[in-house]
Amino acid sequence: MTGDEHVRRKGGRRGRTQDVEAALDELYITPPADFVARREELAAALKADGRPEDARRIHGARRPTLAAWAANLLLRSRPEESRQFLELGEALREAYRTLDAEALRELSAQRRQVVSGLSRQAAQLASDSGHRLSDAVRQDVESTLLAVLSDPEAAEQWATGRLHSALTPPSVFPADGGEPGAAAPKRPRSAPGPARTAAPPARTASKDELAERRRERQARLTAARKGRGGRAAPCRPAGRAGGRRRGGGAGP
Repeated sequence: MTGDEHVRRKGGRRGRTQDVEAALDELYITPPADFVARREELAAALKADGRPEDARRIHGARRPTLAAWAANLLLRSRPEESRQFLELGEALREAYRTLDAEALRELSAQRRQVVSGLSRQAAQLASDSGHRLSDAVRQDVESTLLAVLSDPEAAEQWATGRLHSALTPPSVFPADGGEPGAAAPKRPRSAPGPARTAAPPARTASKDELAERRRERQARLTAARKGRGGRAAPCRPAGRAGGRRRGGGAGP
């Protein structure tokens, strides 16, 4: 069933909200060249159905760059590998927060390998959809995946499956070889929102706690490595969040 059929067939406020979300999900895995035409079709269907607010929401969706589209396509087409990748990012950030140098070295050793593997999958998915990614676009995909590993806001944003431009990782991240605590990673700039109070400095965990965390992280990393070559059915990601994107969207 196409997105415009979804928006016509479901009734009730809850059903209408869900079908608009489904239409947006579909829109952001539509190749950029076809995005605007598809967006207008969906908006027109909603407007004809007497739903002007939903039509305006669809019409406000920004066309993604080729790299952002490929990253969205990767998330939707490889949900299990994407989930494991998000967990790897959580483990890396936790190792940094808890000043666990040994765990950080172990996880960082596989970071580039995992990013490279997922980037190749994204390029293959794009190629299968009729769009070959240039070297520059593939670098933007890798940059986005590195941002997802290093920054929780970037991870949340990618998890929506609705990126419209590539993400940029922090300029300093301990996985690049620095020791934990040497320099805090710079977070991507987020959209304006309520001010946040600074979190208290992380305390150094006990040896037993660190050992347990290392075991958990290693289990996640092992699962991520095993899952890189697998396929799975599409899944629904988490909600939207702010994060710094590379450049602007590809167009209206």
